[in-house]
Amino acid sequence: MKNSSPGIVLVDDEPEILFSSSVMLRQAGLGNVLTMEDSRKLLPFLAEQEVGVVVLDLQMPYLSGKDLLAEIAGNYPHLPVIIMTAANELETAVNCMKTGAFDYLVKPIENSRFVACVRKGLEIYSLRREISSLREYLVSGKLHDEAAFAAITTQSARMKAIFGYMEGIAPSDQPVLITGETGVGKELIARALHGLSRRTGEWVAVNGAGLDDHMFSDALFGHRKGAFTGADQAREGMVARAGGGTLFLDEVGDLTPASQVKLLRLLEGEYHPLGSDVAVRSRARIIVATNSDLNGLVAEGQFRKDLYYRLRAHHVHIPPLRERSEDIPLLLESFLEVAASSLQKKKPAYPPELVNYLRAYSFPGNVRELRAMVFDAMARHQGGVLSTGSFREVIGKEASASDTVLPQPCSLEPWMNVTGRFPTLTEMEEFLIAEALRLSDGNQGVAASRLGLSRQALNKRLSRK
Repeated sequence: MKNSSPGIVLVDDEPEILFSSSVMLRQAGLGNVLTMEDSRKLLPFLAEQEVGVVVLDLQMPYLSGKDLLAEIAGNYPHLPVIIMTAANELETAVNCMKTGAFDYLVKPIENSRFVACVRKGLEIYSLRREISSLREYLVSGKLHDEAAFAAITTQSARMKAIFGYMEGIAPSDQPVLITGETGVGKELIARALHGLSRRTGEWVAVNGAGLDDHMFSDALFGHRKGAFTGADQAREGMVARAGGGTLFLDEVGDLTPASQVKLLRLLEGEYHPLGSDVAVRSRARIIVATNSDLNGLVAEGQFRKDLYYRLRAHHVHIPPLRERSEDIPLLLESFLEVAASSLQKKKPAYPPELVNYLRAYSFPGNVRELRAMVFDAMARHQGGVLSTGSFREVIGKEASASDTVLPQPCSLEPWMNVTGRFPTLTEMEEFLIAEALRLSDGNQGVAASRLGLSRQALNKRLSRK
């Protein structure tokens, strides 16, 4: 099975039933369906492949559905098994359920009930995976795939717990709602989910802010030739481009009511390109993000309640930077490295108290704001220890120059916490010069006197790059 989502395996010795059942599931938007006529192939297959649901006929040659059910319940207790049989016998149904069957269906089965039962089985499988993944992370504190989160710089226990949850929901086809303030890194989280899911299709991102209903429909669903004035040729939309990959829709809280209806239809597995009366099936996994309070928008009647609950099948909420200030030293180091490289400058040392100063700030723009601060400071940097002046310009607009936000007394502890080592003599010299200049309000003569240097000696040290 090449599809990344958990498979659906149908086992029956009647090929006609296998064919009709598989077509029924595919028409309902459930891909990755495998059929087996020989029941002996199932157990070896389960030992090699990830499966989300197994549908078994009860009466089969070689290995009966009852025998297979017992084996699966014993070796794969997390795997939902649906029993299908022509025998409408209460005792048989009860025994199957006791053995571990997820559901028991009597042939002939109504199409809608069969599809709903398989969908529910997949949801149960996904929930069991999530619980298992979270339990494993909480016990071991380790992630299966730390490389998937390499783009997210953090040492926060809350963020690591979120990563554990993401590993659990990654294989699911269900939509994911990512919430958090502006600048916290919602798209990075969505990209990590796409990478974890191992989906075969593309990553496609769309920003919903400012899109009217026509633009939304054309961007996502595309159009047929002649659908509207200027549509000289057909164009596929973002959903088709994503294929079996991930469609990321940012700022979902800004969608118009008409666009919300179309998104709800897309979540059900199909959409209509502009100018077409024929529905197209979607195979893309939908991830949406917003910094809006969707629950509040629902209460105000500005966001559809059914869409809200459909979107939050899985919910990831990213805490703001002020609630994970332990990440500030790591982020500061990382952004300094990137900024120095992009500006072709040597990465400077910085005053140890800068970390404490930043921790006292609320960061309404979160990680994005800290990055902008660091790049601005590096753009102004001319040599020596990094100046805190540009940081003070931004932070001073929100915080008064009170003792609660002034730099802490000089200490090597913040430096040690960040770098895990003592500063070199050169770094310490640069830091002392910066401290002397700060305490002297930038007066180089006073600073030189504090350091026991001549004005010329201080100027010589300041001129180093």
